[in-house]
Amino acid sequence: MLPSPPSPRLVRNLGCVDYLPVWQAMQRFTDERTAATADEIWVLEHQPVFTLGMNADPLHVLDAGDIPVLRVDRGGQVTYHGPGQLVVYPLIDLRRAGLGVRDLVTVLEQSVIDCLAGYGIAAAVRPRAPGVYVDGRKIASVGIRVRRGASYHGIALNVAMDMAPFACINPCGYEGLAMTQLAALGAPAQLPRVAADLLTELQRLLSRNSHDPSQARTDQEGT
Repeated sequence: MLPSPPSPRLVRNLGCVDYLPVWQAMQRFTDERTAATADEIWVLEHQPVFTLGMNADPLHVLDAGDIPVLRVDRGGQVTYHGPGQLVVYPLIDLRRAGLGVRDLVTVLEQSVIDCLAGYGIAAAVRPRAPGVYVDGRKIASVGIRVRRGASYHGIALNVAMDMAPFACINPCGYEGLAMTQLAALGAPAQLPRVAADLLTELQRLLSRNSHDPSQARTDQEGT
């Protein structure tokens, strides 16, 4: 029997929230979802936090200061979240959508690239270094988890935030990696507008890249 077609994706705007309860809510949603559960996309900002991926080296946190550090169940190394950064978490039934782990990462990265292109900014990816870069500086980080054939975690785009905490870590495990944000590039830096534009690209690419269903691996990828 063929799987049912994907249900419409529900977008939830959560505001600026602490990391831990959202992470726990994503896990709970993934564990409790059924074949009939509609996919959701959560859009938010986080209060200041450093997060380490499952296999991340804690030595990449150079000086956390008063900012909490959490080890979480996504792929990748260490990153920073804070107000003014747009975070998008796609909770997608990958088996139903016929998407693999790498497919989803590619969609997330390309949605940022296409969104930035609309602002006249040329962005690109790097081989073996997930995320999106502008002139060698990282502007968006990707880290996902797939469990029970469904995804959580997602992508974080720097819009108009305090960038100083990035100097307290080796971002994504790379010493000296330069970071940037839309506000430094002369682009629109109003979070609601950027969120709307990014969601438009993400929804379009998710629909375009869904293909004949195959088994999605339980895996994680990111930085």
